[in-house]
Amino acid sequence: MANTSIKIQLLGTGTSTGIPMIGCDCQVCKSSNIKDNRLRSSILVQSATTTLVVDTTPDFRYQMLRTNTKHLDAVVYTHPHKDHMAGLDDIRAFNFFSQKPMDIYANSLTEEAVRRDFYYAFAETKYPGVPELNLITIDETPFFIGDISVQPILVYHHKMPVYGYRFGDFTYITDANRIEPEQLEKIRGSKVLVLNALRKEDHISHFTLQGAIDIAMELAIPEVYFTHISHQLGLNDAINQELPPHIKLAYDGQIISL
Repeated sequence: MANTSIKIQLLGTGTSTGIPMIGCDCQVCKSSNIKDNRLRSSILVQSATTTLVVDTTPDFRYQMLRTNTKHLDAVVYTHPHKDHMAGLDDIRAFNFFSQKPMDIYANSLTEEAVRRDFYYAFAETKYPGVPELNLITIDETPFFIGDISVQPILVYHHKMPVYGYRFGDFTYITDANRIEPEQLEKIRGSKVLVLNALRKEDHISHFTLQGAIDIAMELAIPEVYFTHISHQLGLNDAINQELPPHIKLAYDGQIISL
């Protein structure tokens, strides 16, 4: 792994409904603590010369505006679910200012979904102003985006293959409930891990809070944050009091520097 210094900003830390969830009056959705307000899960990764985003959520436009992101080199996708790719159309603002297509890194399953859902970006005769995309198909082979090293990590979201990513000493895993031993070894040695932890109760395709704790402890990562959080998990401050000292719930806008 390269030793490039990077800054990671958590653009959203909520599950597919976000928090507050539409129509819900639970104590989490009504909380006045800003850390209980969660957009859909995504991160911004920056070095001195390169900026990339992992996933374009339905909140992508707002996430870019509230972080004042004016330049983006690439999008890296984890998987094709709508809460992780629905905001792709807003890439066209970056196209306008850069005057070039956006590099989109995705596995073949996600690339298929991008071509299907944003078909108008790939039409022979394009309507003016549609997104300009340069699709780059990836597998588990490590690669670079500018000076940022990217190590894909294969995890499973029920039966769906999903990519987590290691950027130097930072690893990001979302939408998973199974990680095979050889993939866990790719995470081992990270200084910081951001891992999904949906709720306390079992779920068909996400780690529970305890399941995420177990992985963090097994890997002995010194600094761990949980993301892709449901309102069912509980209040941010209350859950943090239940966690080991080196593990905390992530929150929107959080910045991690390495």
